[in-house]
Amino acid sequence: MNRIIAVIAFTLISFGTLTAKEGMWLPQLLKSLNESEMKSMGLKLSAEDIYSVNNSSLKDAVISFGGFCTGEMISDQGLILTNHHCGYGRIQSHSSVENDYLTNGYWANNHSEEFKNPGLTATFIIRIEDVTDEILNSISADLTKEEREKAIKKAIDSTAKLATEGTHYDAVIKPFYYGNEYYMFITETFKDVRLVGAPPSSIGKFGGDTDNWMWPRHTGDFSLFRIYADKDNKPAEYSEDNVPFKPRHHFPISLNGIKKGDFTMVYGFPGRTQEYLTSYAIQQIKEVINPRRIDIREKALEVMDKHMDASDEVRIKYASKYASIANYWKKWLGENRGLEKANAISMKKEQEDLFVKATAGKPKYDNLMNEFEKRYTAIEDYEQARSYFIEIPYRKVEAIGLASAFRDLVKSEEPTEEQLEKLKKRIETHFKDYDYATDMELAQVLFKKYQTELPEQFVPKSLKSNQSKLDSYVKEMHDESIFTKRKDIEEFIADYSAKDAKKIEKDPIFQLTLAFWDIYDNQIRPEYGRLSDEIDSLSKIYVAALREFVPGRYYPDANSTLRLAYGKVDNYEPRDAVNYEFFTTTEGIIEKYDPGSDDFDLPDNLIQLIENEDYGQYADENGHMPVCFTASNHTTGGNSGSPVINANGELIGLNFDRNWEGTMSDITYDINQCRNISVDVRYVLFIVDKFAGATHLIEEMTLVKNTAEEKKGE
Repeated sequence: MNRIIAVIAFTLISFGTLTAKEGMWLPQLLKSLNESEMKSMGLKLSAEDIYSVNNSSLKDAVISFGGFCTGEMISDQGLILTNHHCGYGRIQSHSSVENDYLTNGYWANNHSEEFKNPGLTATFIIRIEDVTDEILNSISADLTKEEREKAIKKAIDSTAKLATEGTHYDAVIKPFYYGNEYYMFITETFKDVRLVGAPPSSIGKFGGDTDNWMWPRHTGDFSLFRIYADKDNKPAEYSEDNVPFKPRHHFPISLNGIKKGDFTMVYGFPGRTQEYLTSYAIQQIKEVINPRRIDIREKALEVMDKHMDASDEVRIKYASKYASIANYWKKWLGENRGLEKANAISMKKEQEDLFVKATAGKPKYDNLMNEFEKRYTAIEDYEQARSYFIEIPYRKVEAIGLASAFRDLVKSEEPTEEQLEKLKKRIETHFKDYDYATDMELAQVLFKKYQTELPEQFVPKSLKSNQSKLDSYVKEMHDESIFTKRKDIEEFIADYSAKDAKKIEKDPIFQLTLAFWDIYDNQIRPEYGRLSDEIDSLSKIYVAALREFVPGRYYPDANSTLRLAYGKVDNYEPRDAVNYEFFTTTEGIIEKYDPGSDDFDLPDNLIQLIENEDYGQYADENGHMPVCFTASNHTTGGNSGSPVINANGELIGLNFDRNWEGTMSDITYDINQCRNISVDVRYVLFIVDKFAGATHLIEEMTLVKNTAEEKKGE
């Protein structure tokens, strides 16, 4: 048996579950789990330099930006660096026709010109504690699922309250390894975060949706904000009396550049990964779920393409929607390609076969893989029905989406003013970018898929009964419905009272909307939820068993908590005879330049700077201006804006994307294919200094540049 266990441990490592440099690691555990490997790769810091409770450390310069991105402190005056796409919504909110900061960029000349952003927060991690015993020790094994959840919530609430009592801190406690462990994050949240600067979208979004998920990249994806605090350097609501925050640590910025093989770290708040899925789950994603979602989005994009090509008005209205649909369409294509190239399914199956042999005769694990297989077989129809509901009536057919917003109104005995105002705003937003003909054809094309590809019990009766004349049925619905006509529905809602509910209830689109929701709420969601819970329970047992065989080398899935990933600056070979360099320069910007294009236009003064090679101190040793680079750090959504840090703890870049061939890294990581994409910090500084002329911001920062002799000695 010991031999079998040794074999399984070796195999798990060999097949990639524990690939060196893979993972999103909890920073408080680096000393025991990762420090030795990191130093062997080139790290010159200690684990204590990266995460410390009692002393200033790198973690004190990393923030959760708004709860959806990461940012970092780059000066002792509270200056935040994050991605342009992370700050985009705030830049947009300050823009107008007269002051179009999205198009032209914005740079505050002093503190008084920095824009406040109600609701935007910056959150630091003060410390992380293992509270598994506090949460689970009092939980009896014979509790029902509902009783267990209630008891865990009670333990979480009391533990968090005890930890923060008498402080201005908050506490967040989250489960790890499917609930086998719990960690508490003590946080400090600042609520006065102001916009300082942002480049034009032609720099910050250069390449747009065309280049999204792709390499090579030339995007200056950054923006600048500032944290303000009260006179005691504590969090405070916005006030003119607030002063720039003085962080415990800010990143020095390296001007020394990068070379292939350099050690790198990414520190941030990755959102969600699923690295411990079984072969049954990966097979279902790769062969069932992704292909169907890809096909739905492909059909939707074809319809939108047709109408956008025929009308500039429709093109403008649907540009953002098209980009949103295309984003994950492209991601899922890349994910499937990556899973295939990594042999992810067969790799997992080999692990599972060895796992079954090693645990034979142990009742707890005896039938575990068979139980997984049963659950994934059972959930497949519900997973498909859920995907189709979300992808088609919920997201793609906009008249259904608008009608869905009226469901609560119809149930109300007496509508509130707040309800009505919310619906009026929803109507205004909806029709601002709505086209009747496009929406109708989307319904015609996508409802056919709903009819023919879903099990019959998940299809509304009216779609089934009109199968042979679906196009005319959809047209009649759109013609007769109030939800496709702005003037009619605005007049209707303006004088609405409870007695008017009957008119909505008779509306054909509203009736179909209710039918979709009835099936989802009563047939799809309950069974999908039950089976998902059962799979999670099996996963909890499975992950605990894996960790028992290979102690200490498994990292928890991402869950929007602070993590550190590490790797090296590296190129990659996505396919035969193709080798991508690890860096890009401004030469590539000019090569991609397409005047008037949405994705590849450029400001005149940037072109002038590049043509004159006016790069100041930010050019590399060959006189070239670096723009972006790739490395093997394991990242995901939420890592947008994360600092990319060198072996000395200095900032060298700003993470903003992954390569298309490596998008499967949320499920399985392949060090040969997975690359995070970052904007080189030297390009950021070049734009701030030479393009924007915001030298006062450069003066705040701590810049590090070694002499030639110092570089030689490295």
